[in-house]
Amino acid sequence: MPKKLIKRFLPDHEMIKRQKALKIFGNILYNPNLWVLNRRSASGAFAVGLFMAFVPLPSQMIMAAGLAIVCGVNLPLSMALVWVSNPITMPILFYGAFKVGTWFIDTPNEPFRFELTWHFLTHQMSQIGPPFLLGCAISGVVCAIIGYVGIRGLWRYSVVRSWKKRSLR
Repeated sequence: MPKKLIKRFLPDHEMIKRQKALKIFGNILYNPNLWVLNRRSASGAFAVGLFMAFVPLPSQMIMAAGLAIVCGVNLPLSMALVWVSNPITMPILFYGAFKVGTWFIDTPNEPFRFELTWHFLTHQMSQIGPPFLLGCAISGVVCAIIGYVGIRGLWRYSVVRSWKKRSLR
């Protein structure tokens, strides 16, 4: 069940190989292990994709592709899961990550007034930068672990259920 469901939503691997941004990886993209969908590669891809979704940089998909290649997990799935942090969900996710970071560092809440000046931007980044980056790292690791364990468990449950159905027939 999970394999069929995941395969239905995955993009075609030929389309991914043709993307210009991924040309930097060269012939590594032709490794067949990056396109296999099994319990190990799917759970690893969930971990990679969910972790990279919390990286506050604009090139998340390319970094997810590189990490998927290094880890040897499903490339399209890890790249697709980066879109958990899309322009609609990103403010919510990053605000939550900031709150997690402030909780860990125990920084006091200060009133926020927006000004469109360079001084304001540099001052605010020095104030909110450390808890924000720490919160992104913690949230990314926690979501990656939950995704990895969750997919492994769901996959295992699906296999056991299909074995039981088969034995009843």
